Amino acid sequence: MKHLKLAIGLALLATAYATQFTVAVATRKSEPARFTVRVENISRADGMTASNGEKFPFALSPGMFVLSEKNAPFFTEAKPARKNGLEMQAEDGDPSGLVSSLETMHHSSNLHGVFNTPVGAMAAGPIRPGDSYEFTLTAVPGMKLFMAQMFGQSNDWFYAPSPNGIALFDDKGKPVSGDITDQLYLWDAGTEKDEEIGIGPNQGPRQKGTNTGEAENGVVHRVKDARYAGRNAEYFRVTITPEGGM
Repeated sequence: MKHLKLAIGLALLATAYATQFTVAVATRKSEPARFTVRVENISRADGMTASNGEKFPFALSPGMFVLSEKNAPFFTEAKPARKNGLEMQAEDGDPSGLVSSLETMHHSSNLHGVFNTPVGAMAAGPIRPGDSYEFTLTAVPGMKLFMAQMFGQSNDWFYAPSPNGIALFDDKGKPVSGDITDQLYLWDAGTEKDEEIGIGPNQGPRQKGTNTGEAENGVVHRVKDARYAGRNAEYFRVTITPEGGM
């Protein structure tokens, strides 16, 4: 009987320890982490050349970010762009429409934001060669990062992650750190007909006003033009650093 009582006691002790360990791990994994995201334009000032020989710089527009546990919160691949401000972001580099759409849905203001002022600048604007944006966010394990910026010399191209987003934590709940440039892709919003990159009259730097190009009535899809798609590392760098540099 004594042996039985001892065995039962040890079993109960082991169960209690395991429960405490599980709770501790679960609690640790749910702890939020603060991240700094840096977007740098590392291209050359004359890094792009149009068919007429004219050289022009690569530029990225102001953008926005969203934290979500779900996939693709602001567009669906192979579907028309939603009436949620994506057209404004992709055609004019203006993230305010996407943010307003999130606010209308009562999306927590802690889970989305705008980055629009280059580091060291006094006013909002695009980042040209040598410029950068920085923004901070706080997330818990399970959340993924989504962000969008216009390819400045296009009609309606934008950079964003895949519909799966960018994981902010690894499988053990540890915050990720490092270069995430290759997790962004060049997308065509399908809202405005494409003109030759860098010289089109309805592209950001040359258009007379916002939303002035000819409507395309297409769908959101990945850009396949090898002159621009898949060449992130030549144009920009995006890094993410958790607080404390873990």
